[in-house]
Amino acid sequence: MQRTSTEGPDYFHKVVDCQWACPAHTPVPEYIRLIAEGRYSDAYMINWKSNVFPGILGRTCDRPCEPACRRGRVEDEPVAICRLKRVAADNKDDITARLPAPAAQSNGKRVALVGAGPASLTVARDLAPLGYEITLFDGEAKGGGMIRSQIPRFRLPEEVIDEEVGYITGLGMTLRLGERVESLKGLLDEGYDAVFVGSGAPRGRDLDVPGRQEAAANIHIGIDWLANVSFGHIDRIGRRVIVLGGGNTAMDCCRTSRRLGGEDVKVIVRSGFEEMKASPWEKEDAIHEDIPILNYLVPKAFTHEGGRLTGVLFEKVRPEYDAKGRRRLVPTGEPDEHHECDDVLVAVGQENAFPWIERDIGLAFDDWDMPAVDPVTFQSTVPNVFFGGDAAFGPKNIIWAVAHGHEAAISIDRLCQGGEVTDRPAPGVTMVSQKMGIHEWSYDNDVANDHRFKVPLRDKAEALSDVRLEVELGFDQALAYKEAERCLNCDVQTVFAAPACIECDACVDICPMDCITFTENGDEDDLRGRLKAPAANAEQALYVSEGLPTGRVMVKDEDVCLHCGLCAERCPTGAWDMQKFLLEMTHAGTSCR
Repeated sequence: MQRTSTEGPDYFHKVVDCQWACPAHTPVPEYIRLIAEGRYSDAYMINWKSNVFPGILGRTCDRPCEPACRRGRVEDEPVAICRLKRVAADNKDDITARLPAPAAQSNGKRVALVGAGPASLTVARDLAPLGYEITLFDGEAKGGGMIRSQIPRFRLPEEVIDEEVGYITGLGMTLRLGERVESLKGLLDEGYDAVFVGSGAPRGRDLDVPGRQEAAANIHIGIDWLANVSFGHIDRIGRRVIVLGGGNTAMDCCRTSRRLGGEDVKVIVRSGFEEMKASPWEKEDAIHEDIPILNYLVPKAFTHEGGRLTGVLFEKVRPEYDAKGRRRLVPTGEPDEHHECDDVLVAVGQENAFPWIERDIGLAFDDWDMPAVDPVTFQSTVPNVFFGGDAAFGPKNIIWAVAHGHEAAISIDRLCQGGEVTDRPAPGVTMVSQKMGIHEWSYDNDVANDHRFKVPLRDKAEALSDVRLEVELGFDQALAYKEAERCLNCDVQTVFAAPACIECDACVDICPMDCITFTENGDEDDLRGRLKAPAANAEQALYVSEGLPTGRVMVKDEDVCLHCGLCAERCPTGAWDMQKFLLEMTHAGTSCR
């Protein structure tokens, strides 16, 4: 193998697994250390730069960072990264003075944003301080998009939404709320230099099974029903409720139903429990609130009597796998099951809808009626029209919409300033040694077996009594400190200087994970099998030095390294050092022109 190149941003970035997994590449260990130091406002601003909505995401993020967390390789549970983000939001001081000031003057470029959801708000956050004249359109009276309409208030209080959306709209822009865009052609005719479409996936999928029309009065589309609850149009539901679907929307529907009068609420899913798209913690929350989840049942018909819904008839199925491991559901042959109910909430997926985009303006759509969008620049086939969030590639989650917004803002800035949208700026990287003495480090490198701390919850009876009463109470400062200390500081990298190495193997002897090996070089597959502990995870790179005087190379398996620094403490020549790696993604601005 060739010497590992650590000069660019990608190698050590990928070693910081949590930041690598975050679509917005938030510097997770950096803000967790600040929380442990009680510097909540600083931690909040690091989040605000990357993921824009720390208080919102600290309650609702889908947490792609947590399955990647290195703590999960030592214990069963990763660091509670998401809920620590909320700690920064809940305990910060007034940060308004630290926000960018509205631009002193316009740069002469006008940008229209369609939809006031997380993707559009991110574009606005990045472009408004640069002098762009931003016009934000949304059909609702308040900004936030799906954050406001589809996430129940018991998970996300409205004051948190108002605060963090307000930070962005306060940067200086024209708000045309309560005004739905009916024609993209008409918008382009108004002379905007660029248009960003962040209109989400606003249409919930329906079920076309017998009885759907006859019992329509009590069969509701999940996302529409949640929006009506959020905006106060619906405040009750029948005693017996069936929720069809296995995603996070279904979990929100069933938990909301429990708070609006549903006493017998069931979630019924066609797949197995482990295959459900809902996040594991969302399923746990539903079960905690006494909501059973029934699996491998496919709806066959809505039963009704005199125009009134009486229940749902289900066929029992089981999974069957072919020789290639592909699964299909086949009937078990058992009798159908009938479950009585007063209302049904259909939460089986969402779809995009673009009736307001004319098909004769040069904007290409694919076979699924989705716009053709470049996955890097987010540019459509109309050069000054960009898409992001659910509108670009279908339903995902808030943090993906934020990542799309940052990238689209770079493209819009480059387009408007006469640059190439495909020319993407590299992120900023710093490496700083953490050495304070021969055996002293400026970071906490003690690796303790601390189990994940649980977030306190409101009493169940009290929580179920009010649809707007937040269930999770969040970590207090003491618990937050303890949870923050579980972070293994995987952004503090073990950096090896081959010219200083005398090949004494002291680092090999002291390494608690057996992740360092001095051996003859070879092909990667060969090397992985010859290490002191075989490196089975090919997704994580090997750190390979240049050739040493004996002809050997140093090979470190990054997958199991705990960044404890014992190798650097033990090394008699300083060939090992612990250096903090900080990567900051480049956003729209002068640095990318």
